[in-house]
Amino acid sequence: MTLSAALNRVRAMVHERLCLLACALLAGTGVAADAGPQVPAPLLTLDEAVARTMAQHPSLAVFDFRQRLLDGRAVSASLRPALSLDAELENIAGSNGMDDAELTVALSSVVELGGKRAARGEVINAERLLLDADRQVQAMDLLGEVLRRYVRVLSATEAAALADASVRLAQDAVSGVEDRVAAGAAPQMELLRARAALARSQLAQQRRLQQLSAERVALAAMWGDTAARFSVTGGHLYRPGPAGSFEEYFTRAQQNPLMSRFVSESRLQAAQLRMARSEARADLGWALGVRDSRETDSRSLVAGVSIPLWSGERARGGIQSAQAQLDGVALRQRAASLNLHTQLYRAFNLRAQSIAAMHRLQVEIIPALSGALEESERYYLAGRYGYQEWVSAREELLDARRALIEEATAALLAGAEIEQLTAAPLVSTPPESPAPLLEK
Repeated sequence: MTLSAALNRVRAMVHERLCLLACALLAGTGVAADAGPQVPAPLLTLDEAVARTMAQHPSLAVFDFRQRLLDGRAVSASLRPALSLDAELENIAGSNGMDDAELTVALSSVVELGGKRAARGEVINAERLLLDADRQVQAMDLLGEVLRRYVRVLSATEAAALADASVRLAQDAVSGVEDRVAAGAAPQMELLRARAALARSQLAQQRRLQQLSAERVALAAMWGDTAARFSVTGGHLYRPGPAGSFEEYFTRAQQNPLMSRFVSESRLQAAQLRMARSEARADLGWALGVRDSRETDSRSLVAGVSIPLWSGERARGGIQSAQAQLDGVALRQRAASLNLHTQLYRAFNLRAQSIAAMHRLQVEIIPALSGALEESERYYLAGRYGYQEWVSAREELLDARRALIEEATAALLAGAEIEQLTAAPLVSTPPESPAPLLEK
């Protein structure tokens, strides 16, 4: 085979391979963790992942038990004071034996004053509202976590696809260098370097596949599954949507369950304060019964009342504690609002920066590096460039694609944090096509 024919064959082979790789990555190809033919895993969308998590995550099931606990406490809180049956036998060991014995049988109880029973009911109702708020906060935390894990699966899928493309390029490079070495147009050293680059690419490919497997298992664990029997469309990684307005996001964040929880907690503490104040009003104890006297052979009606003294002084400490708890809610709400502003501002700016970086990578950097790779390959095969120029152009393009994956991942992770903080989805736009990995 002549040198010219060998170069033409290598050029055609590499051109075909690059086109196939570009088309595959544009379509968001999935990557299998094991070699050999496999049955395609069902596609998992983000909505399905969220629905599975909300339906099956054990942390949400805990609220059902807490609800049953409140139901039991509500029954107890609505009860009136219990009646007591009292019996008293007097003068049973006197000088006349049992002749002077007196038996008194009475019913006794208390009359709650100060609206204590109503105050207990208000506390239970406020605790129900707080429980609902806690359930919503937990649901938002789960939503944020499943969003982050789903984004990491998308990122790992694209990283694995890029590693696979890198291996294929390295294999083509080995074939091209082998033909040049066989034709005497390149030294043996270039072939050794090409084979070493292929080995490094294969190691990176295995590492990316293992990372993808770990991320998929982590996502499946959100709904209690230990096997990740699903796949995702990696191309969705490049759909961050517009940057949006920070003021709009912060306004929405003020209504999220975390901030609304302070309203429910304030209601609970106010109900606790009213119950503490009701304890300052003493309950009226009463007793009513019948006394049977053997000494006088008569029966009589007996009645009695009792009122605890200084109950207001005894309740003062509880009132002070409840008031302090209520005052503390407002301060913690203010601190939470400041922290929310900081978190949201950081996530907003990180997302905006990553979106801008993605745009430049897709529009300017990757197309320019694709052209540089095409030219360096053509001139290397023609003997005008050295092997190092070709390798450098290839690595620069792969590095740019890795940077695009990192920026897209950062944008989506920041978007997931914004969604969690605002308790509302981001405004979506028609998806942008990712820049091709390599294009001829």
